[in-house]
Amino acid sequence: MNRENLTQAIEDYLKTIYDLTVMHGRASTKKIAETLNVKPASVTGMVQKLASTEPPLVEYRKHRGVVLTAEGETAALEILRHHRLLEHFLHQILGFPWEAVHAEADRLEHVISEEFEERLALFLGNPTHDPHGDPIPTRDLEMPSFATLCLADLQVGQHAIVKRVRDTDPDLLRYLAEIGMVPEAHFEVLDFSPFDENLKICVAGREIPVVLGPGITCQIFVEVV
Repeated sequence: MNRENLTQAIEDYLKTIYDLTVMHGRASTKKIAETLNVKPASVTGMVQKLASTEPPLVEYRKHRGVVLTAEGETAALEILRHHRLLEHFLHQILGFPWEAVHAEADRLEHVISEEFEERLALFLGNPTHDPHGDPIPTRDLEMPSFATLCLADLQVGQHAIVKRVRDTDPDLLRYLAEIGMVPEAHFEVLDFSPFDENLKICVAGREIPVVLGPGITCQIFVEVV
């Protein structure tokens, strides 16, 4: 399906379904509604519409959630490429803080042309990851590999590198920047509390350790050194 035939709302749905599928294997209408802040009935209507297009963009079964078809995934990866290239540009070139680029890119991703995207990628040196460490789909819409190991799963004594951070909570991103837990930061797990699942970590170059709860550690993905 030509991108010119996709509305902004459809692109938002496809991108959301892709992200939820990566995280959970299938996107439930409830999760889609929560992510997009719309009513579940609206989600049901939209996914039924996307399942009836020619060609279909999603497969939908009641009570079993939604998955993208090959055509839907291609469209989702295209809009993700726009979004993440724009985030990189906003952060690296225009100096936007990393907690602000997600919302800005959301507004711009729908309006840039494919020629603009190509020139932007070339200008940026064809980056492979956005400021939060998320992979940028290639020009051929192949998704590079990315870290899936969660900080919450590490053991005391392990050394690791931050590879990517979920980018939907500006307050969290601002806090993580303050304590140095940004992509490519090295750290060591010093202690774990089984009662509240808090992790005590020491970030390289920082003298004072920090304690992070499960609400944060599940948002950070790492690579063990």
